[in-house]
Amino acid sequence: MTRSTLRSVLSIGFLTLLASSALAQQAAVPAAPCGGDLATFLQGVKAEAIAKGIPAEAVDRALAGASISEKVLGRDRAQGVFKQSFTEFSQRTVSKARLDIGAKKMKEYAAVFERAEKEFGVPAPVITAFWAMETDFGAVQGDFNTRNALVTLAHDCRRPEMFRPQLIAAIEMVQHGDLDPETTTGAWAGEIGQVQMLPEDIIAQGMDGDGDGHVNLKQSSPDAILTAAKFIKSLGFTAGQPWIQEVSLPENLPWEKTGLQAGMTAGDWFALGVKPRDGNTAFPQLASSLVIPQGRHGVAFLTYPNFNIYLEWNQSFIYTTSAAYFATRLAGAPSYDTHDPEPGLNDEGMKALQTKLQGMGHDVGKIDGILGSGTRAALQKEQLRLGIPADGWATPAVLSAL
Repeated sequence: MTRSTLRSVLSIGFLTLLASSALAQQAAVPAAPCGGDLATFLQGVKAEAIAKGIPAEAVDRALAGASISEKVLGRDRAQGVFKQSFTEFSQRTVSKARLDIGAKKMKEYAAVFERAEKEFGVPAPVITAFWAMETDFGAVQGDFNTRNALVTLAHDCRRPEMFRPQLIAAIEMVQHGDLDPETTTGAWAGEIGQVQMLPEDIIAQGMDGDGDGHVNLKQSSPDAILTAAKFIKSLGFTAGQPWIQEVSLPENLPWEKTGLQAGMTAGDWFALGVKPRDGNTAFPQLASSLVIPQGRHGVAFLTYPNFNIYLEWNQSFIYTTSAAYFATRLAGAPSYDTHDPEPGLNDEGMKALQTKLQGMGHDVGKIDGILGSGTRAALQKEQLRLGIPADGWATPAVLSAL
C-alpha cells in the first residue's frame, strides 16, 4: 500500500479559523467504533470528521449512499501470498514493453520530471518504475468505489485503526473537490490513482502538477508524477545517491552478514571482493546491505540507504527489489546476469521448512510458504550452525540437512 493532495488555500484558512474549536471537539469526540449498525457507524464518522474541521455539508455529501462492499471484504480476507521467485517476478514485471513505454513517458513528461528532481531530488527513473509497477502507467487503477471501500474497511473490525483515518481523509478530499464519492474508483484497499496512494498521503503530499487547482491522481499524469516525487522524498530519499547496484560475488563471503541487515558499508563489501557490475565504487562510505534473493549462486545486489524508500512503499522484498532494479534499467543499466541459482523449495517444502524452524524455537511468523525476512533470518542461523553457507536461500538440500 502507498499514500498523498495538497490542502487548498481556502481549506487551510478555514481550518485555521476553526482551529481552537476543532481541537476542543476532537478531544471530545471518540473515534467511531467499528462494526454494528452502518448508519450508527457513519454518524460516528460524521462527528469525527466535523471535529477535525470538515464542514458538515461536505461530510454529508461524502457519506450519502455509502454502503458495505462484500467484494472488498472478500478481497481483504483472501489476500494472496507472494510466492514467486525474484527472477520470475522481475522478468515478468520489468518487460521490454514496459521499459519502452517508460522511456517514452520520461521523454513526454520531461519538464515535469525535471521539476520533480529539482524540487524533491527524486530522479525520473525512480518515479517511472513505481508508475509502471503500480498501474502500468495508469492503465490499471482498480474499479472499486473508493468511498465504499474505505467505509467497508473502516467499519470492519479487522483493521479499523488503519482505515478509519483514510476514510476521514477521503471525506476531506471530497471537501476539496478532489474525490467524487459516487464515481471515484481505485484499488480494493482504497488506494487511488496512477501511483496508487491512500487518501491521507494524498492530503499530505499531493501536488497540482497541471495547474488546474486540484490534485487528480487518476487522470493527471503531472499530478501523479509530482505527488509521487514529494511522497518519495518524505520517505527519506536522498538526492544524488544510488538505491541498488548489481554486483558479482567471490566464492567466499561471510554469508551470514547478507540480507537486509545493518553493520556494513559498501566499502566493506568492496574490500571483501564484491564487485559492482557497472564499476562504480563512488559511495564506499554509505551503509550497504548485500541482498541475494535466490542465494549465493543467483543474482546479487548491494542496496543503499535510498533502498529503504522501496521498503516503505511496499513491504514485499521481491516487489521492492524488482521495483528498484526496474529503476536502474530505466536509468540505463543492463539486464541483470541471472547466474544459475539452486532450485528453491516448492510451497509444501517451504511450509515444512518453516514448521521445522518454528519447532526449533525460531519466530518465522505465519506458516505461509513464503520465504520472508523472518524465515530467512532463522534459516541463516541454522545454516551457520550446520556449517553450510548461510545465504538464507531455502533449498531441498537445506531442508534435508535440518
